[in-house]
Amino acid sequence: MVDKIKLTFKDGHSKSYDKGVSALDVVKDHFKRDEQKVVAVRLGDKPADLSRQITENAHFDIMTFDTPEGLEVLRHSSSHVMALAIKRLFPKCKVTIGPAVEDGFYYDFDNLDIKEEDFPKVEEEIKKILHDKLPFERSVVSKKEALEKFKDEPYKLELIRDLPEGEQISTYKLSEFEDLCRGPHVPSSGKIGAIKLMKLAGAYWRGDSKNKMLARVYGTSFPDKKMLADYLARLAEAEKRNHVKIAKEMDLFSIHPEGPGFPFLHHKGMMIWNTLLDFWREEHAKAGYVEVKTPIMLNRALWTTSGHWMNYRQNMYTLKIDEQDFAIKPMNCPGGFLLYKEKLHSYREFPLRVGEIGLVHRHELSGVLNGLFRVRCFHQDDAHIFMTEEQIKDEILGVLNLADKFYTLFGLGYHLELSTRPEKDTVGTDAQWETATNGLKEALDASGREYKINPGDGAFYGPKIDLHIKDALGRTWQCGTIQLDMSMPERFDLTYEGKDGQKHRPVMIHRVIYGSLERFFGVLIEHYAGKFPLWLSPVQVRLLPISDRHLSYAQDVAAKMKAVGIRVEVDERSESINKKVRNAQLDKVNYILVVGDNEFEDGSVNVRTRNNEVKGSVKVDSFIASALQEIKDKTLS
Repeated sequence: MVDKIKLTFKDGHSKSYDKGVSALDVVKDHFKRDEQKVVAVRLGDKPADLSRQITENAHFDIMTFDTPEGLEVLRHSSSHVMALAIKRLFPKCKVTIGPAVEDGFYYDFDNLDIKEEDFPKVEEEIKKILHDKLPFERSVVSKKEALEKFKDEPYKLELIRDLPEGEQISTYKLSEFEDLCRGPHVPSSGKIGAIKLMKLAGAYWRGDSKNKMLARVYGTSFPDKKMLADYLARLAEAEKRNHVKIAKEMDLFSIHPEGPGFPFLHHKGMMIWNTLLDFWREEHAKAGYVEVKTPIMLNRALWTTSGHWMNYRQNMYTLKIDEQDFAIKPMNCPGGFLLYKEKLHSYREFPLRVGEIGLVHRHELSGVLNGLFRVRCFHQDDAHIFMTEEQIKDEILGVLNLADKFYTLFGLGYHLELSTRPEKDTVGTDAQWETATNGLKEALDASGREYKINPGDGAFYGPKIDLHIKDALGRTWQCGTIQLDMSMPERFDLTYEGKDGQKHRPVMIHRVIYGSLERFFGVLIEHYAGKFPLWLSPVQVRLLPISDRHLSYAQDVAAKMKAVGIRVEVDERSESINKKVRNAQLDKVNYILVVGDNEFEDGSVNVRTRNNEVKGSVKVDSFIASALQEIKDKTLS
């Protein structure tokens, strides 16, 4: 009689199978609809290959290529395929490691004389490997066997020697290429639809500059060729929308070698910046916030109380003043707490909503700096809300509604994620965590918006809600966050007088909507491809006189527009009108107004848009009224 095992599925259903059944057979039996998308499985909390024979009762789930973890399996398998192809073409190279990373994978090689011009021939070899549907074969070996197996691969030998004695070592063989690997992998190379090599870079072995520089080959892969083609098309579009490139064309900001990671905002960039800040201030005032400003530099005692001096000092810029240690603030919160403690507070003041556009500095490694997306100084639109436990739900709901108003206005989709208490090293009691988490969850439920729960992914000081915005290319950016903090009120001894006349700890929320204002600005540049809606545009209108005799009329019209706050320029150059129109469109000016004899005689302008939509002759006053209404309504068109 064959022994039986019981497998329990995600939906709670259980089923008995013969002991030793393969994971693939279970997939064919229970997941017929998803069979073609399955790349590996999960037995309990451990991933496994489809070829794995199951000998014990277990929770069973599938990993499909349309999920992040399934795509990671596909791409890690792709790194082995690429390594096999490169070893065939460059047999003297030595292999190191080849993990999956965001948007693809890489593999590091020593003794590899390869150029990007060689990529086409490597890709041809990869296509053969995919066509041949070579199986991934897993083996489990002892440390001694592994040392013998990889005796000609010095980097693998180093990794093996670092492993503890008695640890199980698994390898995966793909044709003549074998690699140390935990897995899992796809069943065969034929499961991978398309692989594309992306770029070549240098990398130190184990990330240590004292070690040898290796050749790092980056690639990406997808289950089919169409998905790869779509991805490459998105990359090409993203390159066109590169915010650093567009900013240079539009004269918005620059970054100089004298200040790496410290952006300079130009006059036109400041127009957009100030408009974003004006909107922020207007909406926060409506929502009952007050605005404050705290110093950029504070002494060590403050940062010791907050915990930053011990836990975050490597990211802070420090200096000495009068023999005391000081630090430039990496975040606004501690200064805000000093302000809170300036006076006694009563429950009658709550909720107390305090906002700050604070300039913070954080030390980032030079290799990760990227335009406005990764900088060393930036402005956070922080706010701290002090309240009672009973007010948690309504305050969270208020922040969610405010964030929704912002993101919807900019045409940005978004999704929500709730992160709950980590298993270890948290502050606060079980009751506090339960109250805080329930408050966030109730607010999310009341908002009617869908959200994802990330169990155990909260901060040590409290649960949080992250808001991930989606731009025009479908890329997501984590900008907004709402965090309940049970640590800082305790550290800074923040109190209020309750209804009972006694002192109590306030519940406190940290929250941002823009997040980093610099980063949000960069996202908007790429989201709109520089074609800002009228209310945000640095140059909303450009007047184009047909000849010099029309210049005075154009200047008079411009003066009338400037008087009511429209951002307008006059193109005074002696160029053809077609060239002036083309330049205005390249400069992404929203409205291009041509003026000549007819317009001068009847007090009009001839209107066209940057997208070459010709609207024709419009009276100056009518155009101004229409433009002002569009600015007031903050329309996206």
